Amino acid sequence: MVSRYENYDLSRQNTFRMKVSCRCYIEYGSIEDLKSLDFDSLPQPLLCIGEGSNLLFTGDFPGTVLRSRIDYVKYFDVGADTVPLAVGAGVNWDELVAKTCADGLWGLENLSLIPGTVGAAAVQNIGAYGVEAKDVIVGVTCFDIQKREKTAFKQEQCRYGYRDSIFKDPEYKGRYIITGVLLRLSREPKPQISYGALKGLFESGAPQSPQQVRDAVIRIRREKLPDPEELGSAGSFFKNPIVPAAQFLTISKGYESVPHYVLEGGFIKIPAAWMIEQCGFKGAVRGGAAVYAKQPLVLVNNSGEATPQEIISLEQEITDAVRARFGVQLHPEVEHI
Repeated sequence: MVSRYENYDLSRQNTFRMKVSCRCYIEYGSIEDLKSLDFDSLPQPLLCIGEGSNLLFTGDFPGTVLRSRIDYVKYFDVGADTVPLAVGAGVNWDELVAKTCADGLWGLENLSLIPGTVGAAAVQNIGAYGVEAKDVIVGVTCFDIQKREKTAFKQEQCRYGYRDSIFKDPEYKGRYIITGVLLRLSREPKPQISYGALKGLFESGAPQSPQQVRDAVIRIRREKLPDPEELGSAGSFFKNPIVPAAQFLTISKGYESVPHYVLEGGFIKIPAAWMIEQCGFKGAVRGGAAVYAKQPLVLVNNSGEATPQEIISLEQEITDAVRARFGVQLHPEVEHI
């Protein structure tokens, strides 16, 4: 069933809690619902959202916001260690992770407590603690607005990269609406616990279930990240920069140690949070906006009344300072609308 609203308040549809509105807001629950829409007659442009957890609205949106309510989780028992499952784009991501962990399936546990929907996770290629969504995605089903029909992309066609996919490309973003995602999980224990703080929690022995890893991830995230229901934010605001090894050596001069992760091809990933903290921004407050005191990678709506301009001004101040000090250009992970 399609629900349509005009001049809709989006303050509860974005976790930054920006007080903005859109010209038109539509919720749909199936591909048939999408087929029934006359997209050409809708206020333009079109914007598909999940739970608004990776968005910064910079002002009122002049077009149509589309919100998926496609809600299903279907297991395909093929009698092997590998377990495929099809999931609707509107399913809450963490509820899916909780279900698969409770069912003893490995693959999603490291991605626990990440806000948003399954469809948005496939667009963003969410990641945490050494695992990305692309590691478990087999394919993505979509509605093609131009052809008004269902279509599908195999994992390799999605062009997944660091917080990136083909669905973020302007050529595809306005054409394809993700309706479902096919995942492949495992009954066989495959814990990924070598990354960051997660490694220290299992020094005494490997986890025996995905639920143990999920519990550890939730504990870590709750200790350092704000609850968006209590303090508006969009999670990690910046991508971690990736630099050549020679540039990393230059950055390292003058520091006893620089946290980093070695990647293929001689590149180094440096935590943006470390750079931001070195520039003195941890806990910094600028009007209604602030850098979260426990995790400088997160910008927050500190007053509950912050304007988009205050968030953007703080973002610019941080990127200017990091570039001046380290010669590195930070790029936002959060999408600006």
